[in-house]
Amino acid sequence: MEFGVHLPLISIAGEQRSLDDLLEFTEAARDLGYTHLCANDHLVFSRPWLDGPTALTAVLAHSGQMTLATTVTVPVLRGPAATAKILAAIDLLSGGRLVVGLGPGSSPRDYELVGVRFEERWKRLDEAVETLRAYWRADDVAFEGAFYSTAGFTLAPAPAQRPGPPIWIGSWGSAPGLRRVARLADGWLASGYNTTPELFARAWKDVQAEVAARGRDVAGFPNGIATMWSYVTEDRARADAVLADVLAPMLNRPVEQLRAILPIGSAKECAEKLLAYARAGAQRVFLWPLADERAQLEVFRERVVPLLDGELA
Repeated sequence: MEFGVHLPLISIAGEQRSLDDLLEFTEAARDLGYTHLCANDHLVFSRPWLDGPTALTAVLAHSGQMTLATTVTVPVLRGPAATAKILAAIDLLSGGRLVVGLGPGSSPRDYELVGVRFEERWKRLDEAVETLRAYWRADDVAFEGAFYSTAGFTLAPAPAQRPGPPIWIGSWGSAPGLRRVARLADGWLASGYNTTPELFARAWKDVQAEVAARGRDVAGFPNGIATMWSYVTEDRARADAVLADVLAPMLNRPVEQLRAILPIGSAKECAEKLLAYARAGAQRVFLWPLADERAQLEVFRERVVPLLDGELA
């Protein structure tokens, strides 16, 4: 199992995020051997949220050889043409290290802000995927749909990866969502706080079956679990406080539900939860430390990973 990390874009405790903070976090993740550096996307949220693609670009030169990932960005909100342009630039400037995670977003407020009907999000996402691919191919084959068209337009320069960066689609595990992943995507992103090892295992089997039914290479179809909120501590009171005072109010979810599924608690508890995902077929987990982000990168590597290595060897 590989481990990546999310850039700390949210002002969780009211702190002002700075470029120095992001650069220090990125360099620490790079030096500690994390494989992916991820940025999520919201326009409106319960806490201040730095723009994801902008932040990813700002730390690009300090990211070493880590894979850069949007987990997810929402092309329906940004518009597929602008999204294609932004992500092509990140891929080109990084030397082809971008994985494009896409999703429809889950916030009606985001859609209200940009004047797009929330009920149209899935149909628009389907077309947005095709639109991005058409822009990145930069050939004479235009995409024309009900919402978007690339006819008559070329976006240059093209991304470094040809015919474009791989697209992974985020789905919480519904049957239509998983079919969409198999039909349109190059990989699947699950949501760390919207699944369990049991649900993930069933969904992954369904994705693989759908991929195979379309004559595609199952072995070459990857997965990852994004937004896996985490906090490693042997202090039970501290773990409880992180859950009750920080995460549950931010997500508007019950504390016990989050406690049961997320790696928050002792190193042993965190390792056990992640081991269950590894055994369910999870290939990558993208962690988001809830506090003390820089220190938590070290704690996870020093205390949790060795426990996992011992079980997975």
